[in-house]
This record gives sequence, C-alpha cells and structure tokens, in this order.
Amino acid sequence: MSNPLDFSGRLIVITGVGRAGQVGEAIAHGFAQRGASLALIDLALEQVTDRAFALTAERLGPVTAHAANLADPADAERVAADVLAAHQRHHAGQVDAVICVAGGFGMTGPLSDADPAAWTKQFTINLETAFATTRAFLPAVRAARGSFVYFGSVAATPGGSSKGMAAYAAAKSGVLSLMRTVALDEKAHGVRANAVAPTAIRTASNVADMGDSTSYVERGSVADVVAFLASPMARNVTGQVLTLA
Repeated sequence: MSNPLDFSGRLIVITGVGRAGQVGEAIAHGFAQRGASLALIDLALEQVTDRAFALTAERLGPVTAHAANLADPADAERVAADVLAAHQRHHAGQVDAVICVAGGFGMTGPLSDADPAAWTKQFTINLETAFATTRAFLPAVRAARGSFVYFGSVAATPGGSSKGMAAYAAAKSGVLSLMRTVALDEKAHGVRANAVAPTAIRTASNVADMGDSTSYVERGSVADVVAFLASPMARNVTGQVLTLA
C-alpha cells in the first residue's frame, strides 16, 4: 500500500521560507523528508537560498530558491513563472500544493492609539501576500487538481482574543475568508483550500520575544498538519480551519 504522506513526484511551493528557526523552515524540511520537490519563496534571496542549500546538503530535494515581493501581484506572477520554468522538466506547469506561510505578527495596541501605518502593514504582509500568491499560482494548482494551505491565527477564530492586535486579527480573518472563497470557487476545478490557526509557535523569534516557558505549538507539529492537509489523506477536506494549540 502506498504511503499517502509520500510526496515523491509532487511539487510543493512554500512562501515565507527565509529566516532560520521559523515555521517555514520546518515545513520545508518536513515536505523534503517526504520526498517532495520544493520551490521556496521569500523576500530576501540570500536567506531563502540558505534554506534551500541546507536541504540540499542533507540530500533532500530537488529544491529551488526564489525571491519576490508577494504583496505585489505583478511580482507574484513573475515568481510563479520562474518556479514553473525551474521545474518544467518534471512537473510540466503543475503545482501540487501552495503553502502560504508568508506573513508576520505585530501588536498595534488599542484602536484609539493604533498607528495607521502599522495597521496597513499587517494587511500587506498577511492578506495581500496570500491573495497575490493564490492568484499567481492558481492555474498551476488547477492543472494538478492540487491544494492551498493558508495560515490564520486563533485570534481570528470564534472565541479568540484580538486584544491589542486588532490589525493582525483582522488581516488573518481576511486570510480565512480568502481560504473559504477559494474552497468554494475552485471546488469545480478539483482544487482544495484549508487553513491552520495556531497559537504561538515555538519559533526563534517567538522564543526571543516571549521566553522559553510560554506554551508553544512545536514547529514539527505544524509541519505534520500542513503535510496532512496537502496530502491525499485530506482529499475530501476543504474549506476547513484546523486550530493548533
């Protein structure tokens, strides 16, 4: 019996894979260990190249590194074309899954004191990147009858607290609405869309900011759930948000 979590022969695109010690790095490593071909995208070419080199050094791959400003739809389309060209020989214009990790967290405080620039930044790095990435890669995901996995937050789920982080929670709510729309609009094309909504993840930056005694979701656990959502095991799962705590 074949292993449904074996991604050999499948191309996975992962955004937000630049900095070491972050969740994108763990997700990329998890897919690489499962045999996937990877296209890693981040804003800084040097950093994403380092992540790709680390996987190659472990004899995991093939892996390609790409830089783009994913908040810019034109640049997202440009990098999507670059990814497809780099993997044309084995994947012929198809992408089996796009994992939209690119984003970031920021406190904006009470609305009465919120900085409009900080508010705009949260929407730019979280929602606009997810939209532009989806739009750019959708034809290739349709061709593979593949899937999208997005990153929300418990702050954007019923009962979640958005105190002091209204912009972040609102942006992540937009990401979850985007995911549900993709799931509905693309069902006829065989495309699935789901999201994870984690609490704090044990990343290098979170530990530096909040200390080691905080209750964290482990990066490897997030990577396992994302792999499940992108796998044939979840072929009947779409439009869902999985809370990770």
